[in-house]
Amino acid sequence: MQEFVSRFEERHDPYARYASFDYCYNYFHPSTGNDLLGDMEKSCLALGFYLASWGMFRGSSFMLEKSAKNFENLVGYIASQDSCAWSIDVDSYTSENIEYLLDQYNEIRTILVPQNTSHLTLVTKIMLGVFGSVPANDRFFKQTFGDIFKGECGFSRINTKSLDCLSRFYQSNKLVIDQVSSNRMTVDFNSGVDTTLPYTKAKVVDMYGFTKAITST
Repeated sequence: MQEFVSRFEERHDPYARYASFDYCYNYFHPSTGNDLLGDMEKSCLALGFYLASWGMFRGSSFMLEKSAKNFENLVGYIASQDSCAWSIDVDSYTSENIEYLLDQYNEIRTILVPQNTSHLTLVTKIMLGVFGSVPANDRFFKQTFGDIFKGECGFSRINTKSLDCLSRFYQSNKLVIDQVSSNRMTVDFNSGVDTTLPYTKAKVVDMYGFTKAITST
C-alpha cells in the first residue's frame, strides 16, 4: 500500500489538479472559519471548481447544464451541519456513524441530483471534498476495492456493507494509513505551503484506490 500512496504524493503540487481537494476541504472545514453563507458565490465556486477539476463536468453529466448557483442549496446544507460531521473518518465507522453517513449521502443526493440520474460518484466526491469522510467511489475506486473484496462487495453503491469493508481494510492497513494521514497536510491556496490540517484517513484510502487502479491500467 505504501508504494501506491507514495506515487500519489509525488503529485502533491499546489498547481496540480489533485490539490483541488485540498482547497475545497480547507474552505469548508469549520476550523478555517469561512462564512459559507455570507459569501455564497465564493462557496459555490469553491465546490464547483473542485468537482470540475475532478471530472464531474464532462461527458453526459447533468452538471454540464448547470452554473455554480446550482450549489446554493447544497452549501446551505453544508453550513447547517454540526462540526462533528468533520470528525467521522474510516477509523470510526461505527453503526451509528455509518447510519449518519448514509443519511448524509441521501440528503446530498436529494438536494443536488435530479431523479433517475447517476449519483454515486458525484455524491461521494462531494462527501470526500467537503467532509473527508468517505473515499470517492468512482471507477478507479471500484476497480481496486472490487478486486480486494471480490465476491463480497462490488462497491456499486454506498451502503452498510461497503462502508464495513472499508473499515476492515483500514484495520488491516492501520499503521500505513495512520502514518500518511498524520504526516500529510493539506496545501494552503494563498501560500502554497502546508497547513496544519491533516489528510483524513478516508482520503488516504481514496489515494490508494485511485493510484493502484491507474497504475495497473
